[in-house]
Amino acid sequence: QVQLVESGGGLVQAGGSLRLSCAASRSISSFNIMGWYRQAPGKQRELVATTTTSGGTNYGNSVTGRFTLSRDNDKNTVYLQMSSLKPEDTAVYYCYTYTRSGVSAGAYWGQGTQVTVSS
Repeated sequence: QVQLVESGGGLVQAGGSLRLSCAASRSISSFNIMGWYRQAPGKQRELVATTTTSGGTNYGNSVTGRFTLSRDNDKNTVYLQMSSLKPEDTAVYYCYTYTRSGVSAGAYWGQGTQVTVSS
């Protein structure tokens, strides 16, 4: 299996910035999809940002222009740089990956990291 460990969550004031990290237990170069979802209380889990092996990146409508997804393949880590944070960004953020190849094929989720944005 693939283990995904998130870090970097915390409390930040509106307008502030925060960087989340997701460290994978193996090389991420072969992962078809990798990125972040989030879930706020009482809401469904929603897309934040994902990237594919082709290099394309998709952002949720509510975070476009404020969040940036990046990766460091040497460190098996993806990052989510969050800027201009809003109270509505408050949620548990989950690292996600999907791969179609190899013995570890499937979808994997991290345990989540809490992000709280105060007004």
